[in-house]
Amino acid sequence: MSTYSFGSGILYGLRTDSPNATPINFGLIQDVSIDETPTIKELYGQNQRPVAIARGTIKTTGKATLARISGLAMASLFYGVSPSAGQLATQFQEPSSVPSDPQIGLSVSNAATFADDYGIIFAASGLPLTKVASNPTAGQYSLSDNKYLFASDDAGKAILITYTYELAGIGQSIHVQNQLLGTTPIFQCQFYTTFNGQSVSLKLNACTASKFSFATKLEDFTMPDFEFSCFADAAGNVMTWSFSEVS
Repeated sequence: MSTYSFGSGILYGLRTDSPNATPINFGLIQDVSIDETPTIKELYGQNQRPVAIARGTIKTTGKATLARISGLAMASLFYGVSPSAGQLATQFQEPSSVPSDPQIGLSVSNAATFADDYGIIFAASGLPLTKVASNPTAGQYSLSDNKYLFASDDAGKAILITYTYELAGIGQSIHVQNQLLGTTPIFQCQFYTTFNGQSVSLKLNACTASKFSFATKLEDFTMPDFEFSCFADAAGNVMTWSFSEVS
C-alpha cells in the first residue's frame, strides 16, 4: 500500500440482523478512527528482555465524530428501533401576561397538544412562580386541564412560560424503552475516503454500538460521538481493507 489519504471520509452502516435493511449514512463525518488492540503475552527468563512474545485476543473498535448525525443511524444502529414521525417540541419562555381574571385560566399557544409544564417566570424580575396544586396566591400558579391559573394579585403581570407539546408531521422522534438484556443491534460498516484518485475503503463485517455521546459546548457546534465494537461474522470474516494502489 502506498496510498495517500486526506479528509474524514464517509461511513455507512447496514443492519445485518434484519432483512431488507436500508443502508444508512452516519451523517456529516468529522473524523473516523479504527483501533486494533491485541493483548500481548511476554515470556521472561532471568534476563531483562522477553525471550518470546505471543499475541492473544484482538479488540477492534471504531469511533466516528459527527457534526450532523442521522436520526435513522442513531435509532437503528444504536437503539435497534425505528424513528417515528413527529416530535416532542419545546417552547422556551413563551411571552404572555396574567389575565385580568386569573381564575378564567390562560391557554398557551400550543394548548391543543400540550404535554408538560416546565415553569413560569416573571418577565420583569426573572423570578420564578411557584407551582401549587390549586388555589394559587401571589407568586404562585396551578395547572388545570392544560390551562394556567394565577392569583388575582398578579393580574396583568408579564410572564414567560416554558412547556413541551406534541408536534405531529414535522421532524421525528426516537422512543427508547427498557429492552431485555442481550438486545444487540448488529450491523456492517463501510468506510471510504479518496484523495487525488487514490482510495482507501474498509468493510467491517459485524459491529455493534458500544457508546453514544451527545455533549454541548458554549460557542461551539455539537459533535456527537458514535463508538462501536467489531467482531467476526458467522463465516469468521472480520474486515476487508481495500486500496487503489499496489505497494
